[in-house]
Amino acid sequence: MTSQLLIYGILGVASTAYAFYANRRLFQGDRVGPVTTLESAYYVLGVVALVLGWYFNVRYTHEAGSHASYINYTKALFDTWASASAAQDLIIVNVAILPLWTITDGRRRGLQWPVTFFVMSLFTSLAFSIAMYLAFVERQLRYNRSELVPSSTA
Repeated sequence: MTSQLLIYGILGVASTAYAFYANRRLFQGDRVGPVTTLESAYYVLGVVALVLGWYFNVRYTHEAGSHASYINYTKALFDTWASASAAQDLIIVNVAILPLWTITDGRRRGLQWPVTFFVMSLFTSLAFSIAMYLAFVERQLRYNRSELVPSSTA
């Protein structure tokens, strides 16, 4: 099971790194400016969600042993009426709303490869992916505004 966690971890890091790589123009030079308070909050909350989520996922994987799988994990989400209520929200948001939102909104705003945030959510956490998406949108908005400002060299 440790190898399975390692693979998911690598895929999570790879998808996150790809989001930064695909949108590297947002992080290069001084066009966008420094990280804002709001953007910082998204990064911090995303990392907190990632650490907490991975903590519980590692515990689940070690406790379930050879029975650890996406199917058994999903079944466990529906063990009680309360957890089932939260689980259906989580699944619908992660599998349907997140990709629709990030792909359509991300394209409209000019983000590169916005589908990466959905892929990221499959290997990190939903909250982390949403936080990263919103942080990138903040940078993209500043990037877009910088394009509207006429150059002083023109």
